[in-house]
Amino acid sequence: MGKSIGSKNETLGMIATLVASLLFGFSFLFTKGAVDRVSACTLLSWRFVTALVVMSILALCGAIKLNFRGKRFGAVLTMAIFQPVIYFIGESVGMRLTTASESGTIIAVIPIFVLIFSAVFLKERPTRLQVMGIVLSIAGVICIALVKGFSASLNPLGYAMLFVAVMGDVGYAIAARRADEFSSFEKTYLMAVVGSVVFTAGAVIEHASAGTLAEYVTLPFHDTQFLIAVLYLALGCQVAAFIMHTYGIAQIGANRSSSFAGITTLTSVLSGVLILGDAFSLLQGIATALILIGTTMANTMPKGAVEIRRENV
Repeated sequence: MGKSIGSKNETLGMIATLVASLLFGFSFLFTKGAVDRVSACTLLSWRFVTALVVMSILALCGAIKLNFRGKRFGAVLTMAIFQPVIYFIGESVGMRLTTASESGTIIAVIPIFVLIFSAVFLKERPTRLQVMGIVLSIAGVICIALVKGFSASLNPLGYAMLFVAVMGDVGYAIAARRADEFSSFEKTYLMAVVGSVVFTAGAVIEHASAGTLAEYVTLPFHDTQFLIAVLYLALGCQVAAFIMHTYGIAQIGANRSSSFAGITTLTSVLSGVLILGDAFSLLQGIATALILIGTTMANTMPKGAVEIRRENV
């Protein structure tokens, strides 16, 4: 009976992680125009504030359950600092200072670092098949990043900030596993709280110094494209995707959940091809196969594998 429940939870964890990866992958369709017109702090501030307001309303209506009484906040606050704060600061600065091929290649190595750190801190030992699967998936992501040719910025600060982003995502995965007394809803809610405070403070300082506070406050109400981007990032990514992602980490572990990162990249590419009419090359086809095969291998558990800790939603 226990084994059957464990298998069901594992399947649900894989489905949740897959759906989260798909939602993250589609995000570029909604943000492509918005990020060119506003600063990262402005977009992130509205993203997290909107997510926080929506989740608070859902909690007040009883749609989601939040219970923080008697719980230790060390691990979950560490998680919220790693993701979104450290990750998004590193990513936004790093991507601005480096080329697309460089940033795509560096961000692609996140699963390798998750694998190493989860083995050290969580004692989650990957199988050979899982290691091979993660490596194949990363190879596919790097192929996609390099499909338009590799160009180098040779910017040490940019590289350093991208690795800060990598460590932010790794730290999030490790801390999320350790904060097992919190539900996925509670973890995501606290991430929204921390993100709202940090990025809204940054946006207010930025706009106050530029004399554009009124524009910042009213931006979603007179810019439809920005409003659509905010709603998708807040509801689709920050609420739905992160709830499923943190649930997936709890059910299948940090290693296997990180192997789905390639699905996010693949979704971005294929949605560009199918919706925006982007070209699709042979190299992208090979990369697609590598990602799909690698993700499948990384999530194939051998018979007799030891079950990991699990949590409720």
